[in-house]
Amino acid sequence: MTAEPVEIRDGATPGIETPSGKWRSAENFPVGSFLIRRDLRAHVHAFYCFARNADDIADNSTLTADDKVRRLDRMEAIIDGAAGCDSPAASAMRESLIETGVSAQHCHDVLRAFRLDATKLRYRDWDDLMAYCRYSASPVGRQLLDLHGESRETWPTSDALCSALQVLNHLQDCADDYRLLDRVYLPASELAAQEIGVEALGAPVSCPKLRRALDRMLDRTDALVETARGLPGQVISSGLRWESAVIVELAARLLRRLRHGDPLAARVKLKKLDFLAAFAIGWSRGLG
Repeated sequence: MTAEPVEIRDGATPGIETPSGKWRSAENFPVGSFLIRRDLRAHVHAFYCFARNADDIADNSTLTADDKVRRLDRMEAIIDGAAGCDSPAASAMRESLIETGVSAQHCHDVLRAFRLDATKLRYRDWDDLMAYCRYSASPVGRQLLDLHGESRETWPTSDALCSALQVLNHLQDCADDYRLLDRVYLPASELAAQEIGVEALGAPVSCPKLRRALDRMLDRTDALVETARGLPGQVISSGLRWESAVIVELAARLLRRLRHGDPLAARVKLKKLDFLAAFAIGWSRGLG
């Protein structure tokens, strides 16, 4: 994997987007599925593509922190109207914002989180991690809700869902994040409570103390999922209501799999049956 920038088709301007190689094809949850209004799907995908490309910059182990921040700053400049074709994802996102009239703040927020990813490698405690999720995860749900014209009263339950999804993803990837990026989202306070250090994440399997730390994180995340169960009932748009119900169910299922799986030994992930069951259960709950 190299950090060479992507070349724009005409070859005139070097691109700033660069793949990280980190689980790009292993997404846990549907993005802009058929449940989303047809006229909004392209805008959902534009935001996802923008966030994914920014995330890939932050996760590229061959780039320096300064280079990552420079590239992310350039994406932000394009969002704010700067000319240039060196970030197709940012340019497409800018066009989406103009067309929909949705605030650029959610884009700025996720870029803030990715700058943290470029420069911050450890988190003190749960509150420190939740402060990060406010910018890395919550804007995704808020963008979807704003696209659909939903009330901002939905934000607290949406934030809970997005934060839960973020933490679950952190736990899935905790081994690779540590081994490849020296980045640890598992709070230092949780490790200290078990009298272990981050080095425990470098083992081939989880030791009992690390297992207890992971379970404490899952307990906290379970509380977020329970709060998120109130989201579908607050959403007016039927498609988004159904999709949110499906995602809540998927989060609950991934949490249960992480209870019984070891993310150090192998990546714990959802199975096909999980998706089928979640769509069925989410669809029925979304009708309520």
